[in-house]
Amino acid sequence: MDFRWDIVYSYYDMFLMGGWMTLKLTAIAVTIGTIIGLIVALARLTKFTPLRWFAAIYTDVIRGTPLLVQIFIVHFGAPKLLGFSLSAMTSGLIALSINSGAYVAEIFRAGIQSIDKGQMEAARSLGMTYPQAMRHIILPQAFRRIIPPLGNEFIAMLKDSSLVSVISLPELAMAGRTVYGSTYRVWEAWLPVAFVYLVMTLAFTRLVAWYESRLALKAHR
Repeated sequence: MDFRWDIVYSYYDMFLMGGWMTLKLTAIAVTIGTIIGLIVALARLTKFTPLRWFAAIYTDVIRGTPLLVQIFIVHFGAPKLLGFSLSAMTSGLIALSINSGAYVAEIFRAGIQSIDKGQMEAARSLGMTYPQAMRHIILPQAFRRIIPPLGNEFIAMLKDSSLVSVISLPELAMAGRTVYGSTYRVWEAWLPVAFVYLVMTLAFTRLVAWYESRLALKAHR
């Protein structure tokens, strides 16, 4: 295989900027998704039936439809309802955040339900309100348990964010498509993309493992 490093070098800034855009998109989407997910998880656990049903429908619809379709609906469908177009960045963030929120909601719900019910009853018997007990007793314990699946969600979103290249958002996969379109060199276009994705996912995996071990040490003190 005649691999041309000069092509990779001539486009290295595009790969780096694409990687930075991918990382930024993922961080913002998962952050917003975490907020959405927590709210939806609490809604799914409430005794107020309409709110519980709405939360269940949201998670079922989002998790049951492809992210690519969601991106198309937000980018091309939402402007028909709103009356104005959305930038690729805005559309991408909205679609990724909504998608992440549905998955994070299930992570939070499982984490909260894994805490013994007696702890909520004990907190209420001490005079805490339900929100106070959830905030100070249940959620801190649940958070320690959901660190690994939240890390997996970040990594999954990091890779799935490549789908926003279909709306011409200049992230890492779009950089690969651009280089291939200019050079028609498959290896020089896509091997650097794969390498950058690998570096980012491995780095974040190590970071999550380190943070999880720190939490475990604090819990045993």
